[in-house]
Amino acid sequence: MDNNSQRSGGVRGGLGSLFGGGAPEYSNTELAGVPLTGMSPLSPYLNVDPRYLVQDTDEFILPTGANKTRGRFELAFFTIGGSCMTGATLGALNGLRMGLKETRDMAWSKPRNVQILNMVTRQGASWANSLGSVALLYSAFGVVIEKARGAEDDINTVAAGTLTGMLFKSAGGLKGVARGGLAGLALSGAYALYNNWDHLTGSPSSSSRLY
Repeated sequence: MDNNSQRSGGVRGGLGSLFGGGAPEYSNTELAGVPLTGMSPLSPYLNVDPRYLVQDTDEFILPTGANKTRGRFELAFFTIGGSCMTGATLGALNGLRMGLKETRDMAWSKPRNVQILNMVTRQGASWANSLGSVALLYSAFGVVIEKARGAEDDINTVAAGTLTGMLFKSAGGLKGVARGGLAGLALSGAYALYNNWDHLTGSPSSSSRLY
């Protein structure tokens, strides 16, 4: 037993001398007072103060002048893709509802299944196209307005939403343009209000801001 202890002590001493000195040994009482928040327990043979390994700041290094939030151009791809997927899902559900309603007098058979499937695919594609077009117009207007003004704020959001509604409903004449503009203004204004709700109420914001 003594020989084994001496051998292990000699090995620790030899390894410590190779790496710049013998590693100090800590008792369980000493290690109990070391804060290990956000990290796994450290080995008592590490010759490093654990306090230097705890990071309280952001771990990401941003280029000089870069923003911590993504800009409109970066968010445009996510917005367009998400809108298309959302439209396809909602359209498919609506098509299923319509297909079941229109074929409720038919017995369960292959013609009924085909008719329901056609309704699902038709509605899914239509809704995906509509929401994707709205997202594309909104993202394009947002990027152009941001570049023109040289600033990124809620004015860009409201302006892009209003112009999107006006252009999307432009085929309906002046009344359609007015209704579309009002709808876009209301939706974008509500979204801007939601983004600034923490600031208006004085509570700290817990999430990053998206435009």
